[in-house]
Amino acid sequence: MKAGTVYLVGAGPGDPELLTLKGQRILACADSVLYDHLASDELLALAPAAAERLYVGKKKSEHAFSQDEISRLLIERARAGKTVVRLKGGDPYLFGRGGEEVEALAAAGIPFEVVPGVTSPLGVAAYCGVPLTHREHTSVVTMLTGHEVDKIEWAKVAGCETLVIFMGLTTIAEIVERLIAHGRSPETPALAVRWATRPDQHTVTAPLRELPAAIREAHLKPPATIVIGDVVSLRAKLDWFEKLPLFGKTVLITRAAEQAGTLSATLRRLGACVIEWPTIAIGPAADYGPVDRAIEQLDGYDWIIFTSVNGVRCFLERLDRSRRDLRSIPARVCTIGPATRRAVEALHLKVDLTPPEYVAESLMEAFAGETLEGKRVLLPRAAVARDLIPTEFTRRGAHIDVVEVYRTVMPDAARTPLPARPDWVTFTSSSTVHNFVEAQGVERLRDVSIASIGPVTSETVRSYGLTVAAEARPYTVDGLVSALLLPSTRPGRYFEDE
Repeated sequence: MKAGTVYLVGAGPGDPELLTLKGQRILACADSVLYDHLASDELLALAPAAAERLYVGKKKSEHAFSQDEISRLLIERARAGKTVVRLKGGDPYLFGRGGEEVEALAAAGIPFEVVPGVTSPLGVAAYCGVPLTHREHTSVVTMLTGHEVDKIEWAKVAGCETLVIFMGLTTIAEIVERLIAHGRSPETPALAVRWATRPDQHTVTAPLRELPAAIREAHLKPPATIVIGDVVSLRAKLDWFEKLPLFGKTVLITRAAEQAGTLSATLRRLGACVIEWPTIAIGPAADYGPVDRAIEQLDGYDWIIFTSVNGVRCFLERLDRSRRDLRSIPARVCTIGPATRRAVEALHLKVDLTPPEYVAESLMEAFAGETLEGKRVLLPRAAVARDLIPTEFTRRGAHIDVVEVYRTVMPDAARTPLPARPDWVTFTSSSTVHNFVEAQGVERLRDVSIASIGPVTSETVRSYGLTVAAEARPYTVDGLVSALLLPSTRPGRYFEDE
């Protein structure tokens, strides 16, 4: 990467995962990012936290900056020695005015590079099931803009086998009229799609003569791409994206931000539009004295029980701050749940016991063959959690030290208005339920479907007079996803910790 260079990077058609590896690498080194309204938040997050992010338009009838102003901003930043990324929807050189921008950079003597992006017709083709070329249908593709109808020679265009029209939604009636007038069959299969490749993709298909009315009836708005040609007839059997099980559904995730990634990625692969809306954050313990004293006496414990990934991570952080390390743990280790077990095993520690079901009652059954009388047990966990484990261990004669290693708090951002009404809200602990209701009010949950990670969380949901539409089994993130796909509720008492 060279300071004082401008990189025109194609952001692709909408799905952030369609960004090229080169585009990702360049964004990671940017000092300044000038982006259009089609650039997603996920792509902007790839730039360094300290990088400037400047919205420069462009949107029909709403330009934050003129084209000349954008070129000037690029030149000024490059001359200041910055690495500048001009992030453009689709591909910079296909109806993206990238040619104009690099002409201005070349005239000013500014070094530049152009990184291609997946252009919207290719995104439409892949995500709508409409191959732009096909040996039995077409070997010619013509691309044009539709916002200035009088500048197109429709007599030449009308007979082209596959037409892809950018920026033609507002003039579609006139476009169709001229195509038919110049010999295009009114029955030609046609398609218009908004937000192609995104979870909110909206597709309208109709014979050419009926397309304007279909667009009006569907209330389709720009930006959209139009495809006209026999290949559109293949959509019925080649579409895969809109057949994904959660396509068209918006799912809100209330987990802590650092824990939401796996669930978000899984839901997106299933077609969902995901809103990450953390109602809890992992905060420091109110008093680290008890855990620090326990760490100094690690060689005196017979068992350590971890009930969450957060408990493992936060305990290890305190261990790192002490004069001890993992060599000081002679105790046997018990974990509840597969994610917690993986977190311990990642430390190259052996796990001696994991209950067959990830429940507090099952944990006690797993210890049925163990003598607990006089044993010392360490339970590092959140500040607020169920008392079943310490109560039962004490009843069986063990001395158990319950030490706080973290606490869950509500982020300030949880109180801001939701950006959209979700179809589903997922809760992974009672804390996420309580905090959502405190931040947004219980009424925000009256007209949505609620998915819970297990009955303890479900009981909390129902305590607010709400209905649980889906409940996980097993009591894991994967189980929660399965519950969304096959909603059901199941009885039982489960151990849950966030």
